[in-house]
Amino acid sequence: MTTPSSAKPFKRILLTGAAGGLGKILRERIKDWADVVRLSDISDLGTAAPGEEIVQCDLSDKAAVIAMMDGVDVVLHFGGISTESNFEAIMHANIQGTYNIYEAVHKANVKRVIFASSNHTVGYYKTTDVIDADMPPRPDGMYGISKCFGESLSRYYYDRFGIETVCIRIGSSFPAPQNRRMMVTYFSYDDLVELLRCSIFTPKVGHTITFGVSNNPASWWDNTKAAHLGFQAKDSSLAFAENFPDSGTYPAADDITTTYQGGAFLLTGPQYK
Repeated sequence: MTTPSSAKPFKRILLTGAAGGLGKILRERIKDWADVVRLSDISDLGTAAPGEEIVQCDLSDKAAVIAMMDGVDVVLHFGGISTESNFEAIMHANIQGTYNIYEAVHKANVKRVIFASSNHTVGYYKTTDVIDADMPPRPDGMYGISKCFGESLSRYYYDRFGIETVCIRIGSSFPAPQNRRMMVTYFSYDDLVELLRCSIFTPKVGHTITFGVSNNPASWWDNTKAAHLGFQAKDSSLAFAENFPDSGTYPAADDITTTYQGGAFLLTGPQYK
């Protein structure tokens, strides 16, 4: 990774998916890390503020993605579809798009990517399980499958070309938990930014899979395998416990959305008779 002559650590960071829910949060919080933050999305990003560059880009357009990578030091890849959808849409945005990102990263000699993966890569583990990064993926839908693809693709590009990646299996990153499940999966914005900072500035990360989650009272995920990142969550869903007084009864044995970690995503994928 290139260190510019200015006081900021990087010359240029690329943030894909900058118009999305988390992209909007990060747009305001990562400016101190680079002279320029290049913002990309297929949607309108408005006017560039000082220290910003805007590139409207469809990630399924390989040539456009390669052009967008010019001069980039590190990539925060948050672009693509972030909910369950039909396979064709996810294939173009998440699978083709992520492949194009890694091909562009390779051609531009970018050394590190932070890949916004998802807890839905492991949604078919039970809520009574505690899992770590070495356990086999068990995706809960097409969206989860696309994130499994991204994790495997990033592993290949590390093994083949030495491109380091931190795959963050993001839990539920919102201002506050919205249901009982999120009392377990809650990932505050501040903790997200701190995990990104650790992922970018840790000297050597190789290929790391980490679960993006705050320090909640209950946990399904063991982050021991990502301890080298030095991330310490400071927030907790405990602050919202009074909103969900029945959280202690979770899960319910007769409800698939509480039996498995993926929650409601298990009901939104392909339906078979």
